[in-house]
Amino acid sequence: MPRPGDGAPRAVTLIPGDGIGPLVTGAVVEVMKALHAPVYFEAYEVTGKMDKVPRELMDSIRKNKVCLKGGLATPVGGGVSSLNVQLRKELDLFASLVHCFNLPGLKTRHDNVNIVVIRENTEGEYAGLEHEVVPGVVESLKVITKFCSERIAKYAFEYAYLNNRKTVTAVHKANIMKLADGLFLESCREVAKKYPGIKYNEIIVDNCCMQLVSRPEQFDVMVTPNLYGNLVANTAAGIAGGTGVMPGGNVGAEHAIFEQGASAGNVGNEKLVQQKTANPTALLLSSAMMLRHLQFPSFADRLEQAVLGVVKDGKHRTKDLGGSSTTQKVVDAVIAKLADNE
Repeated sequence: MPRPGDGAPRAVTLIPGDGIGPLVTGAVVEVMKALHAPVYFEAYEVTGKMDKVPRELMDSIRKNKVCLKGGLATPVGGGVSSLNVQLRKELDLFASLVHCFNLPGLKTRHDNVNIVVIRENTEGEYAGLEHEVVPGVVESLKVITKFCSERIAKYAFEYAYLNNRKTVTAVHKANIMKLADGLFLESCREVAKKYPGIKYNEIIVDNCCMQLVSRPEQFDVMVTPNLYGNLVANTAAGIAGGTGVMPGGNVGAEHAIFEQGASAGNVGNEKLVQQKTANPTALLLSSAMMLRHLQFPSFADRLEQAVLGVVKDGKHRTKDLGGSSTTQKVVDAVIAKLADNE
């Protein structure tokens, strides 16, 4: 039973981001208005070229607890730290969740794909501990801790338990990195003992990638260290329909940031921006995840049904899905579908 005040509008921090970010976040804002969802947005103009996350943005996320984010470009090489990594570390968003599944009506090479990739988000190769030992020799440290490994394993098994998932697969390279990935596996095994109703197995990351592209339907929930999770999630997204349709989010004990699930292509290219043909599907589905996180499940269901309905109809699809529609045409179709479903 709803409590008094449960329907009060919630503030959500909005980061339009770089590239196609403003286009797809603008699509979400427009659809949310048509949905009459009980949320409103506080927008902050931030670019991946900045040295650090602006303090006013961090204050807003800490106040609102929830953020919707477009892609932030990450400079390749050089000394500029990724703002995406900074956000995850400063807010302790320890779990990244990407849902890779077949969308109704969207033909892909494999059927029955329904994979949730849960990735440790704060340590591993992304710890940022790099230095030049001597000229021409760089050392990069991979940090794995029992605390973070157990925490992500508990999150994965809890997610599986609450969502009627049957199997959790730990992805690793413990045959080579015996101490670091060995500790990760040891932590997963200890947590698995507390969930006897959920099947637990393990797979080496290189075999995992091969199995993903050959028989992806065998996987259910996958739990991974940081770097492997990024690779596995993007691979699974490509198999299930592409990065433009896969939702995701980053969550911690107190805060959550929702964004396009697969990082590949989340900024897009100049052509997509100029022609305004970016696919808003992934961020719209991520917004449905956000609405559920905010305890607005009926609004989440309506949004998700409308988006999936547009994809299934096949009349309004962007180029990456085999169509020729603009972002706005897809948005208009989603809004029309919302009206039809009322």
